[in-house]
Amino acid sequence: MSKPIPNADFIVPVEIDGTIHQVYVLKRPYVDEFLRKMGELYECVLFTASLAKYADPVADLLDKWNVFRARLFRESCVYYRGNYIKDLNRLGRDLQKIVIVDNSPASYIFHPDNAVPVKSWFDDASDCELLELIPLFERLSKV
Repeated sequence: MSKPIPNADFIVPVEIDGTIHQVYVLKRPYVDEFLRKMGELYECVLFTASLAKYADPVADLLDKWNVFRARLFRESCVYYRGNYIKDLNRLGRDLQKIVIVDNSPASYIFHPDNAVPVKSWFDDASDCELLELIPLFERLSKV
């Protein structure tokens, strides 16, 4: 399922079709700082198109501060034109007060005005995008 990487932050065992696979996870730079600060400022919900059997244990390891008040996985997405769409209406909150941070424009196609797009990340240790977003969200929290 996932090729071994020597500098993995987490190794998560995931069972697929009766076989345990080791999933190697790298954390995006500054994800800890970003999550901690967002948890101070906002009600945060993890909404991912990933399967719960993989994403839930990763979120357990990632969310040291219990930032995620809820977790929504692939089964909470709408399958539309070959993509898993995150329908923000499913959150049961005022859409004018919701922001989605995502690397996939297809996933927020129902709510593009709510999106703060981020670039996809794989292993660039010099990436600062999450750190650079913190001041934006600090200002946004005041309006």
